[in-house]
Order: sequence, then C-alpha cells, then structure tokens
Amino acid sequence: MTYYFDAHIHLSDAAYSQDIKYILTQMRCLGIKACSVSTNIKDSLETIKIAKDYNDDYNDNQILPFIGIHPEYAEDDLEEMVELIQQSHKELAGIGEIGLDPTFPENDKNRQNVVFETQLACAEQFNKPVSVHSRKSLDRILDTMTSYDIKHVLIHWFDGSKKQLRRVMDMGFFVSYGPVTVYANDKQSLLAKTDRSKILVETDGPVRFSRCFEGRMGQISFIPSVILCASKILGDTFEETTAMLEKNTETFLGI
Repeated sequence: MTYYFDAHIHLSDAAYSQDIKYILTQMRCLGIKACSVSTNIKDSLETIKIAKDYNDDYNDNQILPFIGIHPEYAEDDLEEMVELIQQSHKELAGIGEIGLDPTFPENDKNRQNVVFETQLACAEQFNKPVSVHSRKSLDRILDTMTSYDIKHVLIHWFDGSKKQLRRVMDMGFFVSYGPVTVYANDKQSLLAKTDRSKILVETDGPVRFSRCFEGRMGQISFIPSVILCASKILGDTFEETTAMLEKNTETFLGI
C-alpha cells in the first residue's frame, strides 16, 4: 500500500484536541502517515500518548512521534526533556521540532543555543532524524549542524534563498514544502530547484492558510493538494510524485 506522508504536523497541539479522534480516523481513511512533532515537555508527553494509543489500536505506525523543545519554549526544563528522550528513544521516530529563532525576544539566545545543541547531541546519540525550525536563523543552524553526525535532517517549511537551498542540498538535508506552495510563486520556484530525492511535504498544522484555504487551520487532509501542486511543478504524475515522496520520507526516517 502506498501512503501519503505529512512530514511535520503538531497533532498534540491544543487546537486539535477536540477533533483528534476525527483527524486520526481521517488519516486512516486517506492512508496518511504523520510525523507528529512537539514543542515542549507537555506536548511531547501528549505526542507519545497519541502515537501509542493509535498505533496500538490499529497495530500500525501511522503516527510517527517526534519530541523536543521548540526555540519559543527554550526556558522549558531541558534536563527533563533529555531524560524523556533517553527513556523513550526506542519508541520515537525522531527529535523535533527543535532549532533557533531570533524573533522570540523574550528568550535568551544563549539558552536557545544550549537547548538546540543538547537535543542535537541526543539525536546523534540515538541515531534519530531531526525536524528543524530555522526562521531567520538558517545559516547559523547549518553552521552548527556541521559539528554533529546526524544523517537525517529536515529543514521544515523551507524559507531560505536559492543559495541557501543549494547549501542545504550539498549537506544532504531534506526540505519540506506546505500548503503555501499551492499559491506562492516563490515557494514554487524553490521547489522546482530542490533535488527530487530531498523533497518532503507537510502541513505544519494547526497553522492557518490564506487564499484557496480561506484562512482555515491546517488539516492533514490538505496533503493531497500539496502533492498535486508539487507534481505539476515537477512535471510528473500525481502517482509518481506520491511514490517519490513516500520513498523520500522513509529515507528521512531511516525506515
């Protein structure tokens, strides 16, 4: 069976809490697997629970749990997160969402660096892929990543320049494109210049999207639309693009 993949969605976010059972049923009906990322300790515990409950119920691995501390929550308990990763690493698909972001002025930047690098060390120790947040910090992140032997890295919601994209490709990292790609010319241009073996798609829900999505909160059901858009940009069929994305995502996950 061929699966669609959402490479980055926050299923443990409170915005989804009332509809989570419907979302999980929708995933099963549509054949979508999801890398469910976290932002702090609370989210991470909920992500682990959602994945365990769902995957146990269906004897499947459609929910792929990622845990970590997002730069917005850099003041969260880092020691507790490290302990959680150590205790649960066998059931984790990866570490994320982690990264750097200077747009959170209330955060100490040195603290962000410590949190990011500590979690990179955990990913390296347990050979886990990482999902990286890089808003206004991509060059710093790429410089930092050269110090770690992490084979599977996703720069999620890629928003860099074409020059930065080339550097990311040269480093062997993956990049993901979301619903914005359906209506944003700059994202379409970046996607066209991305190595095909390094493309993933995501929703980053519950982020809201404009234009054809009418300001609605990101839903996992948006994924087929993103794949269709990507197929047209790449000049392939929907089926060919789906198969490519499945292979790419499995490679990112180390499956």
